[in-house]
Amino acid sequence: MEGDMYDKLKKETLFVHAGFNFSDEHGSSALPINLSSTFKLKDPVNWQDSLIYSRHDNPTRMALERALARVEGGKYGYAFSSGLAAIHSLLTFLRPGDAIVLDYDHYGGTFKQIYKVWQQLGIKPIYTDLRDPENLKKAIEENDNVKMVFFETPTNPMLRIIPIRETAEIARQYGIISVVDNTFASPYLQNPLMEGADIVVHSLTKYIGGHSDIIGGAVITSNPEYAEQIKAFQKMTGAILSPLESYLALRGLRTLHIRMERHCQNAMKVARFLKEHPKVLRVNYPGLPDHPGHEIARRQMRDFGGMISFEIDGDPVKFVQSTKVFTLAVSLGGVESLITSPSTTTHPEIPDFIKEAIGFRDNLIRISVGIENAEDLIEDLKQALEKL
Repeated sequence: MEGDMYDKLKKETLFVHAGFNFSDEHGSSALPINLSSTFKLKDPVNWQDSLIYSRHDNPTRMALERALARVEGGKYGYAFSSGLAAIHSLLTFLRPGDAIVLDYDHYGGTFKQIYKVWQQLGIKPIYTDLRDPENLKKAIEENDNVKMVFFETPTNPMLRIIPIRETAEIARQYGIISVVDNTFASPYLQNPLMEGADIVVHSLTKYIGGHSDIIGGAVITSNPEYAEQIKAFQKMTGAILSPLESYLALRGLRTLHIRMERHCQNAMKVARFLKEHPKVLRVNYPGLPDHPGHEIARRQMRDFGGMISFEIDGDPVKFVQSTKVFTLAVSLGGVESLITSPSTTTHPEIPDFIKEAIGFRDNLIRISVGIENAEDLIEDLKQALEKL
């Protein structure tokens, strides 16, 4: 498909066809998995524009990377061996003495990488409440050498909503890089580059893969300088996505839009049920009108996603062990519904000052609402709540 044709396609059509501007001798309608580690060179001297080695480029991974760039509205896409590897590539932009601004609420793996790796190498993390963009301005003005702002929206696990457009604009005014982790929303519900962000990062493991059978990450940007640095990191460290997992991620991308529609429909029904249950003390879901970020989410998202967190009046361990349809497991974004207790699984090492800032309590439950029948999911949660 010609490049300019992509610009005319509606989003649903784009998800199905992006990345498939290739041909092979058999006329395959499915992307071939190219497992070759090395490629025959036509010229031993002038080979720079040729495929040479799969750590550099691989046809299957390249098709996925083209597709990711297209669906996020970017120019350059890069697929990594995990979401944390993708984040790692971006933090190499920083040097000892530089600072990075983060919202208090973010994925536990991101926190641990910054705290246990980058902070030890001289990178200073600055935590603030990025729901108010003025706090970013204050953090930049009160600290030396702020070079990047990195945030999720919706956040993990509190489902806070951060205004992308305003945050990116302040970052641009001060000459710092804005990075958005778009994993919870997916490229179907939200496109941070189109809101002004410099870089988008994803865990392909989650909604894009969509079937809990791959580990992967991605970085997308339209900035050629940033793209060059990301590509160099990918090539030199070897943190690449394998051809098989690239194929599976691209296959997942082709059905992302229809899966996300069901995730969102089910999550809204489940959130409304939880909101009314006497054993549920608090529900964090941006689709609920009383959510503090509801109006911002309506503006920058197409729907409100499949992730919910909530506090219960009872033992969280007993509760998560009582569900039958929900699987007790970490991760998210698969077709099946998952449930976990963040305080004992994904966020046990988060320091008290962050917990206090975001209202994180040990009775918090996080669920990834799948694409099953919503009534079955509600009945499962109901029976587990009745056992508290």
